Amino acid sequence: MSNDQLKATLKELQRHLESAGPAVDDETKNLLQTLDSDIDQLLQRQSPSREEQNGLAERAQELSARFAAQHPQLEGVLRQLGITLEGMGI
Repeated sequence: MSNDQLKATLKELQRHLESAGPAVDDETKNLLQTLDSDIDQLLQRQSPSREEQNGLAERAQELSARFAAQHPQLEGVLRQLGITLEGMGI
């Protein structure tokens, strides 16, 4: 998996958030935006720690499970994000 694939998945997540409108509550949006920001910061570092990498993949998987019932339109994208992060070794 490449950084380009990860960025494409993050853009898809942003599109889903924007199209979901009021169906996605502010807490959910904040959690997802924080994850997006943290991933972006990680990609800009030369050598992130293994702990940082593992934390992001785990957070993406946790968010995916949390939103599976409440926001099914986000769950698939979050699941793909977790898979992409794992494939990159993050």
